[in-house]
Amino acid sequence: MDTKNLEQSFLTHFNTKPEFIVRAPGRVNLIGEHTDYNDGFVLPMAIDRAVWIALSPRTDSQVRIHSLDSSNAVESDLGSDSAFDLHSLTKGKGWAEYIKGVAYQLQNAGHNLRGFDAIMTGDVPRGAGLSSSAAVELAAARAFAVVSGFEWDAAQMARLAQKAENEWVGVNCGIMDQMASAACKAGHALFLDCRSLEYQLAPLPHGTAVVILDTSTRRGLVDSAYNERRNQCEEAARWFGVKALRDVSVAEFETRTKENNDLNANAFKRARHIVTENARVLEAVEAMKQNDIKKLGELFNASHNSLRDDFEVTNEALNQIVACAQEQSNCYGARMTGAGFGGCAVALVREEHAEEFTNAVSAAYRQRSGLEASVYVCKASDGADIIQR
Repeated sequence: MDTKNLEQSFLTHFNTKPEFIVRAPGRVNLIGEHTDYNDGFVLPMAIDRAVWIALSPRTDSQVRIHSLDSSNAVESDLGSDSAFDLHSLTKGKGWAEYIKGVAYQLQNAGHNLRGFDAIMTGDVPRGAGLSSSAAVELAAARAFAVVSGFEWDAAQMARLAQKAENEWVGVNCGIMDQMASAACKAGHALFLDCRSLEYQLAPLPHGTAVVILDTSTRRGLVDSAYNERRNQCEEAARWFGVKALRDVSVAEFETRTKENNDLNANAFKRARHIVTENARVLEAVEAMKQNDIKKLGELFNASHNSLRDDFEVTNEALNQIVACAQEQSNCYGARMTGAGFGGCAVALVREEHAEEFTNAVSAAYRQRSGLEASVYVCKASDGADIIQR
């Protein structure tokens, strides 16, 4: 992003130049879908689309943030008169709630926060399953850290941002989005154990482009379907006698369900997806270490089939765009990514043919669905950081 426009907007709005610019990226999950809230394994990658905040510290506890994107992001433009006092936070509506939630959790964790004036903007598509909300949360955490002088701990900030979304905003998300936005490194995906929060970096295969395919359909009101699947996973975990489905191996799943399969049919299918998906993540990490692009692509395809048939969280548009991608000779594999019911797919493509691939998939998807896809060729980026002091 050209930060000059952000700086100019800050100057126009606050009549001075910003002292800092921070950023936090969105993410695409390469593989490991719906495994995070089952204490499982995920493999997200931070993308080169992010939220940026230009800011200057204040001497009091007031936070004033103007969003350049608010006409599309919130119900009203909060602007410079939207100041809130960190010591008397109250819940409201709009994008500011993510920032308030982060401030509240940081204070609960013992951080003495300083206020700031800020201009915020971003280019993470909203509602597409690319974690625009986590990007806002981690950018806010970075902003509070830089003005308040406390040390940046990626895992701790991710936990607090997740708590902000769970408890303040009221979205019962897992930890993956926040960890990806906080801790990823350029050129790598983040192999994350969602139970322990231990993570390691997995290098992207040489000569491979990661392409995000936005179906132009959005999830809509699917909270009940999401919660239903969580409940079905918990039902299956109780049936297996474990804390979470992460504790069931593929071999154990096959043996137990063959011997005595009185598990509810839907819970059985949800569990089969989670158990096999966790195994696919582990295989994917090894494939990346071995630079085995072919194997990685096969795992992508298998993951999509499982999400479609066992977890049942795709929609017609996702299935169409994945099929369009898989039909291209330059595609190693493709799958839906994110919560599902709309949003995006992700494909692994030969880097030198990425433009050819995007044109072909866009045309095929338009013909098949009548919809226009937005296609992003992405680079693996760093997690939340300070880009200007």
